[in-house]
Amino acid sequence: MNSSAGPQSLSVLTAERAALQNFVALLEREQKMLMENLTDQLLDLSEQKSADALNLNKLADSRRALLQANIPQLDAEAIRSWLTMHNPRGLAVWQEILGLAKRAQQLNQANGELIQMKLRRNQQMLEVLSKAVNKANVYGRDGQTSFSPGSGRSLGSG
Repeated sequence: MNSSAGPQSLSVLTAERAALQNFVALLEREQKMLMENLTDQLLDLSEQKSADALNLNKLADSRRALLQANIPQLDAEAIRSWLTMHNPRGLAVWQEILGLAKRAQQLNQANGELIQMKLRRNQQMLEVLSKAVNKANVYGRDGQTSFSPGSGRSLGSG
């Protein structure tokens, strides 16, 4: 085992926890925007979300590489045992990471469901409008009126 693995793991875990805290806050902002129909702000937020997700993946890869170098099999119990023995402070951070990851997953799923609900509602509204336009058939594809009164009397004729 690498003798610097204990302190190094604390640094890696602390960075991952901070990134997850920021990501959870971002997902909470996204949810608020979705609930308040602030859709114009979602594009900027989605770019930040993608960048943050990439950063989280890199941090998780660093953590995995460090732990794999010191733990034969990476499972929850082995990680907990190793951290208990080599980095008790890191164990507390690891437990926070697990909680934050669960919260992020829940928020992301809820936000996805909100987005799907909004998409379905928009599609239903478009269908209603499309049917109304087709039923009225007042305008042609060129934007000109296609209403023709037929061969009946014209207005004003006796």
